Amino acid sequence: MTRGRLNSRFFESTRGRIVLALRLDGKTVNELADGLELTDNAVRAHLITLERDGLVRPAGTVRGFRKPHNIYELTEDARHVFPNSYDSLFNRLLESLKLRLPTEALMGILSEIGRKIGIAHAGEGDQTQAKRVQNAIAALKELGGAAVAVEANGELIIKSSGCPFADAVSEHPEVCKVAESLVQEIVGAPVREICERDPFPKCRFAITTPA
Repeated sequence: MTRGRLNSRFFESTRGRIVLALRLDGKTVNELADGLELTDNAVRAHLITLERDGLVRPAGTVRGFRKPHNIYELTEDARHVFPNSYDSLFNRLLESLKLRLPTEALMGILSEIGRKIGIAHAGEGDQTQAKRVQNAIAALKELGGAAVAVEANGELIIKSSGCPFADAVSEHPEVCKVAESLVQEIVGAPVREICERDPFPKCRFAITTPA
């Protein structure tokens, strides 16, 4: 399949709905069937076609009640088929800003944007760190990400199988600063961006927890 954009008619079809459901993170046949109100067999038939067209691929397994379940995710090519004129506009805007502003000034602007978004999602009153982390995850989800919190190497990591700013980050990795500042504002603790960017962006934020 070419990297051309797919039209709205495709996304209204069952296969298009499956592609949209996989945009944020990988899912099993059962999860797709439940979310789209389809039978497992119907989902499998559409996945075979989508895999043949280079839009979907197997991505490992998860433990099931009786046997492991396959996880399916979008291919890298599939992430270029969504209509996103706003992403193109944002990328061109960043190009112009990078030509006109020192790096420090640009990073300051991106940090400020992240902080302002974070303030709107921080919640009120005294909150446990666990609650603040969940607020950060909810904020990323609202922007189009699908994150979870895990413990790794003695740190708390917010990680996602995708990135809400994927198309922009692919050209301008500095955009990760927006999400880093957003998370830091909400959790109220130092946050270090450790995102993965190959083959496509995946959010990773390490949170410094109190001793």
